[in-house]
Amino acid sequence: MNSKEIGSRLIKLRGDRSQQEVVKAVNISPSALSMYENGERIPRDEVKERLAAYYNTSVQALFYAD
Repeated sequence: MNSKEIGSRLIKLRGDRSQQEVVKAVNISPSALSMYENGERIPRDEVKERLAAYYNTSVQALFYAD
């Protein structure tokens, strides 16, 4: 899965939540989340784990499944 697909998946999972809500819950910067969602950057492994936990899914399903 490429970074654009990951970004789309993150946006879809965020749904009606604000970016601010996600960054506070996952402890990342707003600019980092924006870069992840825009496919400009892929999160580090520890951030992948926190995002997957926040969205109640697995790292595998979120970042590697097609």
